[in-house]
Amino acid sequence: MTLAPSADAPAISVLMPTYGQARFIAAAIGSLLAQARSDWELLVVDDGSPDDTAAVVAPYLADPRIRYERLPANLGLGAALNVGLDRARAPRIAYLPSDDRYWPDHLDALAARLDAEPAATLAYSGVRHHYNRRADGAIAGHSLQLVQVMHRSTDARWLERDELVTDDLGRMLWDRLLAAGPAVATGRVTCEWVDHPGQLHKLLREPLGGLNAFRQRFAVPHPLRFHSSVGNAVDEVEHYRRARERPPTPRARDGLTILLVGELAYNADRVLALEERGHSLYGLWMKDPHWYNTVGPLPFGRVRDLPRDDWRTMIRALRPDVIYALLNWQAVPFAREVLAEGTGVPFVWHFKEGPFICRERGTWEALVDLHTRADGLVYSSPEMREWFATVLPAGAAAIPSRILDGDLPRREWFAGEPSPRLSQADGALHTVVPGRPIGLHPHHVGELAAEDVHLHFYGDFTHGQWRAWIDSARAVAPRHLHLHAHVDQRRWVEEFSRYDAGWLHFFASGNDGDIGRADWDDLNIPARAATLAAAGLPMIQRDNDGARVASQNLARRLGVGVFARDMPDLAAQLRDTARIQAVREQVWRTRDEFTFDRHADDLLAFLGEVARLRPNA
Repeated sequence: MTLAPSADAPAISVLMPTYGQARFIAAAIGSLLAQARSDWELLVVDDGSPDDTAAVVAPYLADPRIRYERLPANLGLGAALNVGLDRARAPRIAYLPSDDRYWPDHLDALAARLDAEPAATLAYSGVRHHYNRRADGAIAGHSLQLVQVMHRSTDARWLERDELVTDDLGRMLWDRLLAAGPAVATGRVTCEWVDHPGQLHKLLREPLGGLNAFRQRFAVPHPLRFHSSVGNAVDEVEHYRRARERPPTPRARDGLTILLVGELAYNADRVLALEERGHSLYGLWMKDPHWYNTVGPLPFGRVRDLPRDDWRTMIRALRPDVIYALLNWQAVPFAREVLAEGTGVPFVWHFKEGPFICRERGTWEALVDLHTRADGLVYSSPEMREWFATVLPAGAAAIPSRILDGDLPRREWFAGEPSPRLSQADGALHTVVPGRPIGLHPHHVGELAAEDVHLHFYGDFTHGQWRAWIDSARAVAPRHLHLHAHVDQRRWVEEFSRYDAGWLHFFASGNDGDIGRADWDDLNIPARAATLAAAGLPMIQRDNDGARVASQNLARRLGVGVFARDMPDLAAQLRDTARIQAVREQVWRTRDEFTFDRHADDLLAFLGEVARLRPNA
């Protein structure tokens, strides 16, 4: 039945949150105007869109049922929806995100279902999704979507950005509504959850999205509590509290103005060590970062961002002493773009990972330009520098360079005393993998179990990616494989010191001592090395004696490694308690080598040297 329009007494308030989706809005509003019933109001809440959303919505405002409100800044989905709830006048609430669509009988079917079940708090429809798939209720792997749901007016409100950032709409509101009464289904597909690259859940979920992608899209300058439905929980509020509460460091007499370009990858807060020495930090970041590519706005502060839309003008206005560009293969195109601009600012390029990916992705030419046209180079290992010498033009060897691993953490995270080891309680041997068990196969886990060596695998998000591996390993070692949640830097020492040793990547090198034949495993120093060092753990590797392997050479130089041919050999070494205790003590003595703070003064001296050799033009 079609009801006459009524601006005074709507039966249903439809909330449309929108941000930067002007080209979708006409289809969404058109699907609402085509509803079989017309006793609705539409509240369009524009969450500070950067596009022409207001102009697109304007013609629809001639309909008295449609209202538009623009928020003064982007506040997030929860805040936009709460503004809509505060303005809603109807006893029933429905949702129409600006990129989704209703079918003509959608509102009627939902309202009828609620009317038929007075005890129900919400009704939901079936939904078409991913172009032509259908679900009777929640789509597999997702909570009920906004476009599917109608609920009774409520005093409950959506979680907002300062409380939690998540794509789990259950946590944001549905779960609290359902605590007061059941949900009922219409049993009919009457709407579409439109699939496109800009959907919020894709921005939030690792590995395609994640915290860094979210932060960049919405330019969120403050720390977040973040937990997508695929990924680890992150509490930046507590994690960076001490850093943010510390007063800024006065600029040193010889302080540099350093422009960071690209991304900071893991352990991004290491750059605070530069600010703490009296240097001024600015940031100019690559677009579309991966989940582990940290970009600004940085949650720990102390780094002021230059706007991407006018970065050339801003660099010339800032006149930094040096550009420090970094770090991984994703940043290569933008770092080269900044280098090619010819700003006149001395340019240092620090590359961590990975030259072979640049070849594969077609950015090898840009990487070579960075290594041949920069004013200074920082290599992540001596082996990396030697390998590049085999592939770069001869002139690159004349560029000043330093060695510094790009992912080293702050010294702050190495504080604390070690915990009692598990082996001291049960007599078994316990080893740990903080992250992916690279080079360890299920049969290796079985071989460890036969020697009564336990493997503790950390990272709940990583577990999801390695499910088949876990199932196979558990089949052969049901009592010796243990899964643990992710542990952030604040608990590295406390948690990981419980183990007898920790795994670096366990692989057999094939380069036979020829650096030109090295692959990425040979050149890389895994980021987990610092995690193990923080906890004072001997670092397990395959014995690649006679090969050029960066992690092996580092561990041998510092005396912190356990090098094994196979699992029985490893078990025998771990049972040599006197020797392993000596290695453990050596790790504890040398672990500061794995902190960024230990090397910050040398890096600053190098940046200053490059700046003096090629003064800012």
